[in-house]
Amino acid sequence: MKSRSKALAASLAAVGLVASLAACSAGSSSGKTELRVATFPPGADAAAYEAFAAQEEQFEKANPDIDIIGVEYEWEGPTFAVQLAGGSLPDVFTVPFTDSKTLLENGQLMDVTAEVEELGYADKFNPIILEQVQDADGNIFGFPRQAYAMGLHYNRDLFEQAGLDPDAPPTTWDEVREAAKAISEATGKAGFAQMSMNNTGGWQLTAATIAHGGRTQEGTTGSYTSTINNPGTVAALEFLHDLRWEDNSMGSNFLLDWGTINQEFAAGNIGMYTSGSDVYTALVRDFSLDPAVYGLTVIPLEGDDAGVLGGGDIAVVSPTVSEAEKAAAVKWIDWYYMQKLLNKDAAVLDAQTLVDSGQAVGTPVLPVLDQETYLESREWIADLINVPLDQMTGFFDGIFEQTPVGEPKGKTQEIYALLDTVVQAVLTDQNADIDALLTKADADAQALLDE
Repeated sequence: MKSRSKALAASLAAVGLVASLAACSAGSSSGKTELRVATFPPGADAAAYEAFAAQEEQFEKANPDIDIIGVEYEWEGPTFAVQLAGGSLPDVFTVPFTDSKTLLENGQLMDVTAEVEELGYADKFNPIILEQVQDADGNIFGFPRQAYAMGLHYNRDLFEQAGLDPDAPPTTWDEVREAAKAISEATGKAGFAQMSMNNTGGWQLTAATIAHGGRTQEGTTGSYTSTINNPGTVAALEFLHDLRWEDNSMGSNFLLDWGTINQEFAAGNIGMYTSGSDVYTALVRDFSLDPAVYGLTVIPLEGDDAGVLGGGDIAVVSPTVSEAEKAAAVKWIDWYYMQKLLNKDAAVLDAQTLVDSGQAVGTPVLPVLDQETYLESREWIADLINVPLDQMTGFFDGIFEQTPVGEPKGKTQEIYALLDTVVQAVLTDQNADIDALLTKADADAQALLDE
């Protein structure tokens, strides 16, 4: 794990590299189409940018008429709308599945139907995932680039310190609670932590609701009904209440979001938390996680209709770009995101470039393409996979036995924000009335859905 001084040096080096890339690009743009593309969140280490620089060079060599300019980017619910309205987003960026429907309905995404069809792999997409970027007429407004299933991430070192077997992670929520208590008592660290800010509390509460057999929303486009107050959501909140107030096993920080919970986990301050199965790459790349301490398993499922929340993100093109920029954007998305899933040479080149720069290859995801194509692409890079697969056995062995459930589609991020306050209330008020909180959340969510 990096020391603070080394991490700072890496961060400064990354900033310098980005600056030099931008300066080089700006200085060589005469007669070329400049394309601003999303790279990594602020704070990514220098190695990530070294890998991107190598990939940028590879792309520009194959496309000498296009000048790629990398832009730091991280999607966050509360700030994305401001960036979008202010025109500060890159020409190519990524958005979660949950935002894609609203954005395309508002005319804020570029229609790329003809381009995807011309590329010849529209029929290879998982139809459930492709539907996330299609309008009612089947037009396509982006490229699904990666998907995830919710997983239980855990610190193997803290498991061992608590006398737990890291190769036998919890399989029920009761076992998660028992392990959290053991970790907290043995180490003084948070045995289990929960996201609660910037829409992530609502996201994770929705995932826990589904894992307990509930659903927070029913209906179809134009006619959604909020069903937040259901036994699954109640069970999920009672679980958090008991860990917090009866076991005192959640530490002292109850205002965490995606970035801060990853930071705390990578620093060894959290025993377990739930998040997307693909977060390992960011943990290592952006938060300096020691791979040796990482463990991943499936989240427990309880209830007759229990499932695992799945999601992902989509590479999209700003609707304000010119026709030349649009053509360049599609070339970049196809080359940078898609070909490594479809073409052996591209897959090997991408994996080798990442390996050479010390980046993760083989992080567990859900395939955005058909399963045959996905498994074949894994075979192409089998010798280059460098993630600790033996520490992710619980996830790989169990994920295809779990029923995937998509995120609610009506006013998703706004309702996640409402649920943030519910999670925060349960974690900060021992006497919080869960039924009253959920009744109010249901009413507020329905008012949003009825707008």
